[in-house]
Amino acid sequence: MLKHILAILPKSFGSYYEPFLGSGALFFALKPEISFLADNNSELINCYIQVRDNPEKVISVLNDLKNTKVDYYKIRENISTNKIFMAARLIYLTTLSFNGIYRTNLKGKFNVPYGHKLPLNPCDPSRIRKASAALSLAKINCQDFDKSLSNAKEGDLIYFDPPYTVAQGNNGFLKYNEVIFSWVDQLRLATVANKLSNRGCKVIVSNAYHSSICNLYKEFNMLVIERASVIAASKSYRRQINEVLFYSRGY
Repeated sequence: MLKHILAILPKSFGSYYEPFLGSGALFFALKPEISFLADNNSELINCYIQVRDNPEKVISVLNDLKNTKVDYYKIRENISTNKIFMAARLIYLTTLSFNGIYRTNLKGKFNVPYGHKLPLNPCDPSRIRKASAALSLAKINCQDFDKSLSNAKEGDLIYFDPPYTVAQGNNGFLKYNEVIFSWVDQLRLATVANKLSNRGCKVIVSNAYHSSICNLYKEFNMLVIERASVIAASKSYRRQINEVLFYSRGY
């Protein structure tokens, strides 16, 4: 999606907000001077904070974690309170998991199987140091998306990339996302996005291409994107899916 988002970005903007941080792909592409990053996944946010503040400690721990099936499942089961270790563990698991997927069960436990990515080294010091440098000035918080935007003002750029919950038609997104981000949350997000756009913020929203979603963003420009889905374990479920980018008019 990144190339399509970059193509519709405004020529200039103030502060940058990304309240569904996830992989932070757009943030790392832009490297904005002033940024406010958030997610309600506390493990993810801890990882970003530790990479920002303690990259060498994260590298040191990660360098000791080996890429074997036995080690993977041991580390997957090892839930620690040590923030440095938990940051390294998250990088390790998402590097070596099947298709790089981050997924938890209803108890919040990471449950993606080993991806058999040999001889991939889960520790990439250069990448971690570059991420740390990019994050050095960023404000990072574990927050609901609404709270993370309380100071957004006219001219600021906001990118929303919520979990997709629609499981109808040709979009390929799974119903379990409804637990993570419900239809009520989608409605709440659309209300916030519309208010911010009316305030003069430059808002971009990515979501599933479905009439129920499109109806929420009638005041936005819309760009429909077709891409190949590669996440499903079975090839029969890997197909072309449709997503959509909504973006404020007139920026």
